[in-house]
Amino acid sequence: MDTITHTLFGLSLYGAVDKQRMDKNSRKAYLLTAVGASQIPDIDVISRFWDTEGLYQMWHRGITHSVFLTPVWALLFLLLSFLLFKVKDKKLFLLGWLAVFIHNTSDLFNAWGTGYLEPFSAMRVTFGTIPIVDIVFWIIMAAAYFFTKRNKSKSPFYFKMAWAFMLLHVVIQSTQGYLIYKQYDEKYEQVALSAEFIPWTYSVITKKDDEVTIFTDTLFTEKTTQYVLQSKEAADLDKLFSERPEAKTLYEWSPFVVLVDDDERLGLYDPRFYRNGQSFLFEYIEKNTER
Repeated sequence: MDTITHTLFGLSLYGAVDKQRMDKNSRKAYLLTAVGASQIPDIDVISRFWDTEGLYQMWHRGITHSVFLTPVWALLFLLLSFLLFKVKDKKLFLLGWLAVFIHNTSDLFNAWGTGYLEPFSAMRVTFGTIPIVDIVFWIIMAAAYFFTKRNKSKSPFYFKMAWAFMLLHVVIQSTQGYLIYKQYDEKYEQVALSAEFIPWTYSVITKKDDEVTIFTDTLFTEKTTQYVLQSKEAADLDKLFSERPEAKTLYEWSPFVVLVDDDERLGLYDPRFYRNGQSFLFEYIEKNTER
C-alpha cells in the first residue's frame, strides 16, 4: 500500500483503542506505536543511499517486510514508549505487532509484493488483487472518522467496524481476482494479476511464447484487450546485466518480463506496470550512445 494508506491504517488502529481512562503520556505512546509501527517496514527506502549494485528493487519490501520480523518491530516500539513517555504497557507490544502485521500482509495483496518469508525464502509473494492506492479503504476509514466526530465516546466501536468492513472488502476483492485469474491460468504459460483503481476491475497480464497480452477484466463484463506486446525472447542480456545491474535484479524480481531488443535499446520491463505505452519499471541501455 502507499504511505498515506499505511498512515491511515495506523490512525484507525489508534481510533479502535479505548483511551477514556488513559493519561496523556499513555495516549502519546499508543499513537506513536499505532502510527509508527504501521510505517516502520518502509524504512528500507533508505537503502537507496548505499545501493551500488542495483539491488534496491529486491531490498525494498524485502527483509523489513518479513512476517518473522514483526515481533522485533513491535518490541522496538515498546521500548520507545518507555524511553520517551515512561509508559509500561504490554498491550503496546500487541498493538505494535498488529500494526506491523497489517502493513506487511496488506502489501501482499498488490502487484509489488513483498519478501514476506525472508530470510527463509527469497520468493516475492504477490496476489495483485488490491491496488496500491485503494480508495475503498479511504472511504471506509473516512466514514469511521465522520461518525467519531459526531460521537467521540463510540470511536472504538466505529473504527472496529471500519476494520471489519475493510477485511470484508479484501475478501470480496481477492475472491473475484482469484476467480478471474483461474479463467486464464490454463490458457497461458504465465499469468499475473494487477488490480485497477476502480474496485472489482483487474488487469490480467498473460504470456505465451513471445507474446504478452494485457487484458482488462471483471466478473461481470466481457474482457477487453488493452495491449499486445512482443518480447524478444532470443535477446542476449549479458551486456545489459553487466552495464545495468538493476536490469538483472528486475529480471529476477518480476514474475515475467518483456524483453526489448531493437536498433536503439536493449532492455526489459515488467508488464504489470505498463501504462500509456511504457512501463514504470523499465531498465535498458542505449545501443548507440552511452546512458
